[in-house]
Amino acid sequence: MKWSELSIHTKNEAVEAISNILHEAGASGVVIEDSAEFAKPREDQYGEIYALNEADFPKDGVIVKAYLSESSFLNETVEEIKAAITNLTNFNIDIGENVVSIVEVNEEDWATAWKQYYHPVKISERFTIVPTWEEYVPVSTDELIIELDPGMAFGTGTHPTTVMCLQGLEKVVKEGDTVIDIGTGSGVLSIGAALLGAKGVHALDLDEVAVRSAKENIALNKVDDKVSVFHGNLLDTVKEPADVVVANILAEIIMSFTDDAFSVVKPGGLYVTSGIIGAKRDDVKVALEASGFVIEEVLLMEDWVAIIARRPQ
Repeated sequence: MKWSELSIHTKNEAVEAISNILHEAGASGVVIEDSAEFAKPREDQYGEIYALNEADFPKDGVIVKAYLSESSFLNETVEEIKAAITNLTNFNIDIGENVVSIVEVNEEDWATAWKQYYHPVKISERFTIVPTWEEYVPVSTDELIIELDPGMAFGTGTHPTTVMCLQGLEKVVKEGDTVIDIGTGSGVLSIGAALLGAKGVHALDLDEVAVRSAKENIALNKVDDKVSVFHGNLLDTVKEPADVVVANILAEIIMSFTDDAFSVVKPGGLYVTSGIIGAKRDDVKVALEASGFVIEEVLLMEDWVAIIARRPQ
């Protein structure tokens, strides 16, 4: 089978939104090449650091790559993707150069391209993300392993916003808690919450492809007895409040439903949210506080922010 590799040269702020557009267009996953990654100093905080090749990264901005199967509708699909990306400017999202290119690749090249980017990554004190094809031996008895296959997931769990949400869940989820995961994507946050001891996780996503991917990953990690995945917009499938609510979505969307989010967090419960570019941190904090939340902690990673907020008793 022939595949087309679609590359979009953009800005970091637009990566999450463009990734979602690509998935909605039928891509099985995305590869993110960030110019800041190669030069960024790294502390060996949680485990092994893999050597990076400068040739794999753009000179500036970010390149988002996706693989689409070739068909008679490919040209129309690419045009729809271009239009959707351009439309992001209406939401005050900086899309940068927005240069789109496409090349043909063979199926065996596509499979190899995926695997060269992904290795086991220890992202917190307890969580390690492991691609399904990699052999990995836990280094501690309380280590929590999340297995993911990028070929069927919305991400590998290593984007800063996902990492901070997992770190936030690690701080707040207690044995027996109930959790709501808004915009679950690959299901990685729901898996993390279940591994931390949550007794029930309500995961939801507007994208049906995300719902299927989340269910597959949740079954792969053997937590499908604790996690239920629903197709729905924001909170419209939620019937009861939870001890912890997590949302890794765009800042603009977070700010649009802070009152609703407040209503589904139990008194004394916590709201962990990310997908927030640094420049919008204060705007999100103001919106959360206006709805009644008390900001407990702000996490920072690269240009991204995660906020842990509590609903008062």
